[in-house]
Formats: sequence, C-alpha cells, structure tokens
Amino acid sequence: MDTASIQFVGFGIAVTILVNLRRGPMWRSIILLIASLVFIFLLAPNPTALLPLMGFLVLGYVSIFALQRGFSRFMVACVIAVILGYAWLKRYTFLPSATFLSRPYLVLGLSYIFFRVLHLIIETGEDAEPRRITPFFYLTYVINFTTFICGPIERYDDFARDQFAINPLALGPRVIGSQIERILRGFVKVNIAAMLLFSAHQDAIAALSQPLPLSLKAFAAFKTAVLYPFFLYCNFSGYIDIVLAFARLMRLRLPENFDRPFSATSFIDFWSRWHITLSVWLKTYVYNPLLMTLMRRVSSKKIMPYLGVFSFFVTFFLVGVWHGRTSEFMVFGLLQGGGVAVNKLWQIWLGNLLGRNRYKSLCMSYVYLSLSRGLTFTWFAFTLFWFWSSWIQLNTMATSLSPIQWLDVWLGVWTASTIVLAAWESLRDLILRPSNADGPWMQGRYARTIYASAFALLAFVFSLLLSHPAPDLVYKAF
Repeated sequence: MDTASIQFVGFGIAVTILVNLRRGPMWRSIILLIASLVFIFLLAPNPTALLPLMGFLVLGYVSIFALQRGFSRFMVACVIAVILGYAWLKRYTFLPSATFLSRPYLVLGLSYIFFRVLHLIIETGEDAEPRRITPFFYLTYVINFTTFICGPIERYDDFARDQFAINPLALGPRVIGSQIERILRGFVKVNIAAMLLFSAHQDAIAALSQPLPLSLKAFAAFKTAVLYPFFLYCNFSGYIDIVLAFARLMRLRLPENFDRPFSATSFIDFWSRWHITLSVWLKTYVYNPLLMTLMRRVSSKKIMPYLGVFSFFVTFFLVGVWHGRTSEFMVFGLLQGGGVAVNKLWQIWLGNLLGRNRYKSLCMSYVYLSLSRGLTFTWFAFTLFWFWSSWIQLNTMATSLSPIQWLDVWLGVWTASTIVLAAWESLRDLILRPSNADGPWMQGRYARTIYASAFALLAFVFSLLLSHPAPDLVYKAF
C-alpha cells in the first residue's frame, strides 16, 4: 500500500466507518489496533521481516513494565537499551557492522515508534505513581497506523484522553466536512503539487551538469535551492493533513505538525512551526534537561544566556543526526544546530546593543521582519542540500559555479524569498480580512465547500492526465 495514495485513503475511510459503528472506547480501540496491525502487515514484504520490529516493541514494553513495578532505578539502563536497540536496527555506523542482521527487515516507522517508546519509559520512570499501561494500551498507542509512517509524535496522555474516553469527541456535519476538505487538500499536496515540484527540482539539478550559459546555470542553481523546501513541505505536510483528518474522523485528536513554517521570521521560530512534534519532543527531553543541568552547575550571570545557545545547538544537532546515519546528515545537523545557535546569539547581542524597547521596536519593523523571513527561508533551503544529496552530487553542484557565483545565487534566493514571502503575507492578510461573526469569510463553511470541490476536481483531472506516480514520502525513510 503506497502512502498517501488512493489505496491509503480508501483504507482510512474503511477504518473510519468501522470505528464509528459503536461509540464505546473498547470497540474503537480494538478496531484501531486491528487496523494498525493489518496496515503494518501490508507494508512488510513477508512476515519474518517484522520480527526485529516485534523484538523492539517487546524491549520497550518490558522496560515500561519493570518501571511500573517500581524498578525506577533502572530507568537510565532502560533508556540506553532502547537507544542502542534502535541504533542497531537502524545500522548506525558507530556500531560494529558484523553485529547487524544480514536478512532484510522492516524499519519503516521505527523512528516514530522509538520516540513514543522512549517517551513512555521516561514518563513512567519519573512518575511518582507510575501509570498502568497494559500491552493492549501500549500497542494501540505505539503502532497507531495514523502516526506509524511519519508521525506526528503524540504524548501518551493526550492519546489516552481521546482514545480511551467513555464519551468520545463529537462528530458533526461541520467537523466531517472540514476533515474531508483536509484529506482532499493533503492528497493534492502530496500527489500533484509535490510531484510537479519534485520533477522541476530534478530538471534543475540535471541542468547544473550541462554545458549551459552562465545565466541559465545560475538560474538552475536558484531553482535547485528554492524548489526543494516547497516540495518537502507539500510532500510531508500533505500526508500529515490526511492522517490528522482521518484521526479526527475516528474521534482522535493528533497534534499539528506544521504552522505556516515559511512565515517564520527567525530560524528558532521556524523550528517551532516545522515538524513541530519533533521539535517539542527534543525540547522536552533534551533541551530542557540539558539547560537545567547546566544552570545548576554555572552561577555566572554573564555566561547564563549562552547556556541556552549551547543547549539549542545540541538539541537541533540531534535533529540532523536523527534523520540519517551518514556524514551528510551530520553536516545537516551541524547546520541546523548552528543556525539556531547563531540566531540566539544574534538576539542576545542585538538586545544588549539596542536595549529592550528599541529591540522590540526593531522586531516589529516590516522591513526587518521581511528580511528575516527571507533569510530564514534561504538558510533552510541551502542546509537541505545535505538532506537530499550525496557528497558526489554536492561536489558536482559546487563545481558547476564559482564561489562568487554561488554567493550571487544565495543573495538572489534571499532577495526573491524576502519579496515573495512578504507579498504572500500581505495578500493572505488581505484575503482573510473580510469576516463575520463566524470568522473570516474565506475560512467559512461555503468557502471550504468550494475548496473541497476544487481539490477533488483537481485530483481527478491530474490523475487522468499524469502518468508519473507521485514521489515517495520523504519522511517515511526516517
């Protein structure tokens, strides 16, 4: 079953209907667990390919069970065991390759299972009165098919509040209509917009290695940098739209994973809008504990602000390392951590230079916000070179233009993104300004009906006209 495909949407519709045949929490949970197991079996090439994943799930539950029984002193050992088990199954290069399994096995969804299992272990170990999580509750949460492929990463308490509630979330015509519109929007994002952007991006990469005039090569480099962030956004957020909508139709609220990330006016702000649940998880379990530990050890008031800088760097370096085990992802992590750390240093320096009031005034300036928004997009776009390419590709692209010419491309991306994103923000504000008692007209029931109809027509027409399959979901690889 291809993710975000017509088959996946059909599977989601069937499960939604079954879940809503009864309102009881046990019925809804049983259907969700069975659907999740069927979904995983459909993804696996053969049943034996699931054995390592099953072993990891058992390791996680044994750890949680031990902590529930009062063995909290072993929490660190449980965390380390789960991390090493994950790294071993993902074949991280710091482990001896001779120990890896030689036969192929399913690792799809493992990264997101890892986050949920680790979350349960830490919360159970730190809770004075450990929650009682049965194997049924554990599996229903950990392998939930709506979050299996690429998140979002939900906290267990939030999941249990909705999934095991006696009185489930209400479903009315307005809720159902808005979720159908979201499914159609996500389908168009993944299967049409992402496909067109990916095709254009591949053409731009190919043009860089061709004997073209300098102006055309520079434009190809410009497109190579600009197109991929939009492709990745449509590819990832489109799938998230689909699964969030299906979860809501099954009376389950999943956390949002995107909040208009290209409207961010700083790199710190960007990571509070892009892959939100990953950022929140790492801030909760890496940034906050690290910062608190450092603050207890350092008493100097002058050094105190820079502890946050260091903690930010470590946290978002791990973002890159989590994405892959190659050296390219190490660099990607360094660029993410470095971008957030430099952003924080800039805020500290500018705040000290201007003072609180003048700094706040500057941050409200239209020109400053526009330039910051453009710079944030530009930095993210160029860091993604280490996300999607190899060192061989990077070398080919780097030698296609001189360093000065690449600097011109960088400035061109910054200038263009500053102007286009500022224009988009103004246009969006203008469109959403007309409103009534129910909110902006363009977000009302009738407008959404028009959107849904347009998305459905667009999906139907493009499915007939386009012979190329949509590119695979990028984040399923993680």
